[in-house]
Amino acid sequence: MSALQARALRKRYGDLEVVNGVDLDVAPGECFGLLGPNGAGKTTTLRLCLGLTYPDAGTIELLGEPVPARAREARSRVGVVPQFDNLDPDFTVEENLLVYGRYFGMSRATVAARVPELLEFAGLAGRADARINALSGGMKRRLTLARALINDPQLLFMDEPTTGLDPQARHLIWERLRRLTQEGKTLVLTTHFMEEAERLCHRLAIMDRGRLISVGSPRALIAEHIEPQVVEVHGSGLDRWLQQARRLAPRVERAGDTAFLYAADAAPLIAGLRGEPELSFLHRPASLEDVFLKLTGRDLRD
Repeated sequence: MSALQARALRKRYGDLEVVNGVDLDVAPGECFGLLGPNGAGKTTTLRLCLGLTYPDAGTIELLGEPVPARAREARSRVGVVPQFDNLDPDFTVEENLLVYGRYFGMSRATVAARVPELLEFAGLAGRADARINALSGGMKRRLTLARALINDPQLLFMDEPTTGLDPQARHLIWERLRRLTQEGKTLVLTTHFMEEAERLCHRLAIMDRGRLISVGSPRALIAEHIEPQVVEVHGSGLDRWLQQARRLAPRVERAGDTAFLYAADAAPLIAGLRGEPELSFLHRPASLEDVFLKLTGRDLRD
């Protein structure tokens, strides 16, 4: 049985169809990522799956429960990490956990017994009595993650869990999320960080303009959609050099003053660049970010 299943999901606001025929299948114990540019429909899809927004069409089953008909029952076994922290600044770290646990009908004693374990998990041991405004951004984000685990959920929804964090805080949260999947919990996350998706997700879906345009493991998506080698080139004389480079690379993209050349064999390109002292280049393997930009475009989204 799927932990989360959606079929032909649709949601429209006025003339804008935000979610357009989305199908999802998330297996128990899987970390599933939803990637897409701003306005792609990721957050709306999560809200639909949680029963917080009603679909215009389609069916949803969350942990075996039909949504939205039995969304409340399903959410009792779900944790949510929202895109923006909504901790209560009037409470201490411990009080935020105690109050949140009561929303699930847990006794104060049961919640209090879980607090030390959750604070240790979040790297906040010794901070139980701290006020929220005394915490750093990374600490707040880790507390929000700990709070989402108060009811020991089977499935955890996370909307951009590491946005705005420094690399140290981001890596700590990644380690904690990997621990959760090792314990058998199911994770569904949206993210703009391609490295995050590659590190954490067993499978992911790339979403744009309300549709899922590709689904698979990170490695499978890279193999399916992109040439294995990438050479990034910039510098004076780029236009002149590109005229000959286009004969050596099957695909060339230009973004500002940088050219991206994709090829199965980058050796001829690199050999030609060694005779171009005015040009700088970087040779690297293809990544999930290359797939994302190929499928969704390089234009800015507001």
